[in-house]
Amino acid sequence: MNAVDLGVPKAEAEAARWYLRAAEQGNEEAQNNLGNAYRFGRGIGKDDAEAARWFRKAAEQGHADAQDVLGSSYALGRGVPKDEAEAVRWFRKAAEQGVVVSQYNLGVMYSSGMGVAKDVSEPCFWLYLGASASDNPRTITERDIVGAKLTTDERLEIQQRCRTWAATHTSTSN
Repeated sequence: MNAVDLGVPKAEAEAARWYLRAAEQGNEEAQNNLGNAYRFGRGIGKDDAEAARWFRKAAEQGHADAQDVLGSSYALGRGVPKDEAEAVRWFRKAAEQGVVVSQYNLGVMYSSGMGVAKDVSEPCFWLYLGASASDNPRTITERDIVGAKLTTDERLEIQQRCRTWAATHTSTSN
């Protein structure tokens, strides 16, 4: 039996219709879900620009996952004009809410000087946060590469900053 036999496409189309109804009424979770429906073409035609529009609506209401995806959209120019500074802005909002992948992306943006002035301590802070909340080898490797550029005192200062941050924030596994 395949997805068509199970009625999944019909269910996805029905879900997209309900997401649209709730999203139009300002429901941020529905806006995020509708953005994903457009992004992946689930139950509705794939449309990166429309996905970005709905992610923006959810992101502006503080939806952390939507902020992360919107950051990626700007970093890649997917559905919106490529704009690294705007990507950094949205990654930061999501990273500050504990979205681990945004912490990683923000660290990489700072490390590479994409959309922000190139820095050493700021990428380490975000990469240390991301690595402490995740066992993702890529995050850990990037943290170690960037962290190797720090003095022992700088590393200790960033680790203390991370502990202080972690005491007042929660991380998500996204």
